[in-house]
Amino acid sequence: MCGRFTLITDLQTIAEIFGVPATLEAQPRYNIAPSQEVVAILHEGQRQMAWLRWGLIPSWAREEAIGNRMINARAETLAEKPSFKRLLRSRRCLVVADGFYEWQQTNGSKKPMYITLRDRSPFAFAGLWDQWSAADGRLLRTCTIVTTEPNELLATIHNRMPVILPREDCERWLDPTVQEAEALLPLLRPYPAAEMQARPVSRLVNDPRNEGAALLA
Repeated sequence: MCGRFTLITDLQTIAEIFGVPATLEAQPRYNIAPSQEVVAILHEGQRQMAWLRWGLIPSWAREEAIGNRMINARAETLAEKPSFKRLLRSRRCLVVADGFYEWQQTNGSKKPMYITLRDRSPFAFAGLWDQWSAADGRLLRTCTIVTTEPNELLATIHNRMPVILPREDCERWLDPTVQEAEALLPLLRPYPAAEMQARPVSRLVNDPRNEGAALLA
């Protein structure tokens, strides 16, 4: 699963990397957690940056609380589950990050590990998004991060990993003319382990209320 990540890179740089206007502003984030706003890139008429709340609330949901249980979506069942099948066809997004955390079970305790690309460059998780109308009139745009089986590096830490899309696959994932599951599901594979690295970090990250560079110590 993916339950916590970082976005330290400034959003002007993110905009340049992913070829979108820099329409958002944000401080560096060292401990992004479910129910918080995340920086995403989606295609609505044109490609754009957007804030999405992490934790998918499908448009048909009766209660907002369902989002707490839908922070991740398994790649293997996207084309089957009603919650995701429609979104796979027409509401895909990129969730932007430059690192994520996973907890490794060692000697009866869980050790937080920080995983990045070897060159520390920003990357995109494959995501799905939807819009939900609350009874009080609020419109919430929410998302989920797609996960897959782990690569060789992540397998030593956890039994799942988020889908990180190579830059060329980002283009296809966002392409609104591509709607067939057969064309999209092959993109949802483990990222090459040789291009990633992991290291232990401070247990401060265990509390989502903690923020700042000290979490990476």
